Amino acid sequence: MALSGRKEKILKAVVDSYIDSCEPISSSVIRERYLPELSGATIRNELASLEDMGYLTQPHVSAGRVPTADAYRLYVDRLMNRRKLSRSEISVVKKYFSHKLKDIDEVVKNTAKVISEITNLTSVAYVEDIRDDVITNIKIVKITPELALFVIVTDKSIIKDTTAGVPKDLRDEYFDEASRFATEVFAGKRISQVTSGKIVSEIHKEYKRIFDAIIAILKSYAVSDDIAIEGSSKLLEQPEFSNLEKARAMLRLLDSKEQLYPVLKNGNMDLNIKIGGDEISGMPECAIVTASYDLGAAGVGSAGVIGPMRMDYSKVVSVLDCIGKAICALDKQGDGNNESED
Repeated sequence: MALSGRKEKILKAVVDSYIDSCEPISSSVIRERYLPELSGATIRNELASLEDMGYLTQPHVSAGRVPTADAYRLYVDRLMNRRKLSRSEISVVKKYFSHKLKDIDEVVKNTAKVISEITNLTSVAYVEDIRDDVITNIKIVKITPELALFVIVTDKSIIKDTTAGVPKDLRDEYFDEASRFATEVFAGKRISQVTSGKIVSEIHKEYKRIFDAIIAILKSYAVSDDIAIEGSSKLLEQPEFSNLEKARAMLRLLDSKEQLYPVLKNGNMDLNIKIGGDEISGMPECAIVTASYDLGAAGVGSAGVIGPMRMDYSKVVSVLDCIGKAICALDKQGDGNNESED
């Protein structure tokens, strides 16, 4: 059932207030702080209606209302205002991504750290495992007499903009021939098979340097799906997890990659917000917000937060967006560095 504009305004007021205070909100507070143009009786009637519809609940007869998982879902889908980060918050992001990072592991760890620092929530970050990707095509392009660009296409992604040294004075035709030969050898093979070193027993001597470069490139990006977690203890600071059993359940989730990895998966979504037990099995008061990032040659990474349903979704989404732009700029900076070194 669609909500009227008035109901949406009242529901938004309840969610905004509960995010800020973690206290049930009464009709008088809604009128005083958010909607002075409405009468107390009108607000009370709408609150009762929203409760009947499953968007609000009342912990005690004399208490105000608090949002349900359905209320938070409607809030993030339709009612939430987009929050701008402060200069100080943006500067924190820039601090972590102001220089070219050494490797993907460092990008993942820094991403988790900065998210937790700004949101004050438990953060997660990881790079999706590409070891089971199947190679479909390899293209090698000469850039300079001693440098070539390798583009490795798989059934799921493209490892591109990756350069490697090659012997001097190779004729231009060599690179087309090497591309065809490498594709013949590696096409249809999983990256894990190639990096194990068991695929190619004999290689034409003239292509050995090229094949060694391809295997080295694949090894550098065939990372495991280990998850970087920062701020685990911050979960225990949330009122929702002051209960010992709830806290233990959350900490068990963080400790179990087998349980955690599936709920973090974004599928084909750039931004994914999961709220409550219907969307996160066994975690009725939990919410998980994750964003996917293009990590260039490394493929796709994801990062986000795990916390109570009462989290500040608007701030979290803005933080993830800001970090995505910083990672994109970092990747472009790396491309520029490669060009300058040529």
